Amino acid sequence: MVFFSVEKCSAALYCGLGGSRKWLTGLFLLVLAVTQAARAQQPVEVALAGFAYSGSASTIASRFPYSQRYDESLKATGTPIGQGLFRALATATPAHLKIVSQIDDLKGRDQALAVALVIGSETVSREQFGDRLHKLMVLIRGQTMFFDFKSMNVVRAYPISFAYIDLFDHAPTPDEIMARVKLVYEGANGKPGLLARFINNVTQAELPAQVPRFLQVTNVSPKPEALDALPPYIKSEPGAAETWAADLVSEAISTRTGVPIVPYAKGYAIGNVMSMRVSDGTVWELKLPKPDYEIRVSFNGFKKVRFSEVQGGATSFVYGAYADLNVVEPLSNKVYLSTALKNGETRVIPASQPYVDDFPHYYDSINQLFVKLALVMSGKGDDKWLKSAAAAKDIDQQIVQTKELMKLCK
Repeated sequence: MVFFSVEKCSAALYCGLGGSRKWLTGLFLLVLAVTQAARAQQPVEVALAGFAYSGSASTIASRFPYSQRYDESLKATGTPIGQGLFRALATATPAHLKIVSQIDDLKGRDQALAVALVIGSETVSREQFGDRLHKLMVLIRGQTMFFDFKSMNVVRAYPISFAYIDLFDHAPTPDEIMARVKLVYEGANGKPGLLARFINNVTQAELPAQVPRFLQVTNVSPKPEALDALPPYIKSEPGAAETWAADLVSEAISTRTGVPIVPYAKGYAIGNVMSMRVSDGTVWELKLPKPDYEIRVSFNGFKKVRFSEVQGGATSFVYGAYADLNVVEPLSNKVYLSTALKNGETRVIPASQPYVDDFPHYYDSINQLFVKLALVMSGKGDDKWLKSAAAAKDIDQQIVQTKELMKLCK
């Protein structure tokens, strides 16, 4: 016969239950951690909304005639742009994203993310110089735009563009113009076109679970000296020069730092609401987020200086560009970056060249100014260039705090 104490038994039973509870709690936490890790590893599903145009639907035919012709030509061959983008993304998309072909596939989700290639501006310019020389310039700008289809809020936006310049000894025909428009979309001279750049943006895009900080070019002031150097097609309409400049700055910074930038509202939206028409005719109204940080820029002017005579009778010139750049937090008025900047690019002009179009060289100078600055912000730039280009004495400290700001926006 075995005798035992009730008190001891009760104590043993209590200890057994306590141990079980601790074990069960540990198991629950382990399962929860594994589940959360599995969810974190699961790819984010994003619907491909396709190819779209920004702005009022009633003005699309007049603002994007060549892009629409290009789109229609692909549809006629049974390979519309959206279909081609989906095929490319099916093989190029990284593990953290899963591209689906229909927004309906995301029904029932708390957040229905979609991405579209949104064309914002199309410029096709023809100029004649002398009796025979004709210059054709095709410049198309757009956005790789991620948005939440349920709330219609823009989540991420990466600006992209491509320009193609050609010279003819005759006035370019409509077919020749369309051939260059095709190159802008599909790439030329070993450089990826808009379609490839869109795919690259999607594959490298970061879609954080938490609400990120937003960065936007909010104010652009081209001074009269700068406007004088711009060709008519850039300043043909009120606000066109400002939009062109804002897009230039946005793309230079976004592409080199990997930071999304909210589209310049004055060029794309009214009341921070952006109208977007997909190529199938659907019209959506997207809300642009209010920026946490603002980029304010002034284009101060351009200068051409003869540098030296080159063997063979050619002359080298330095094309200079001058600008002011400010990066601020509007709520606190904290200034992260504030400096005047300058940049010069050297070009050799052959003596046999009867006409020199200065604007492409001015463009290279101002574009490289912001590209070089953005590279410094990314940690891959030339610090010596920065020392000579920036007027601010504490530019090193400003760059350090701007880098930290950029991290918050990724």
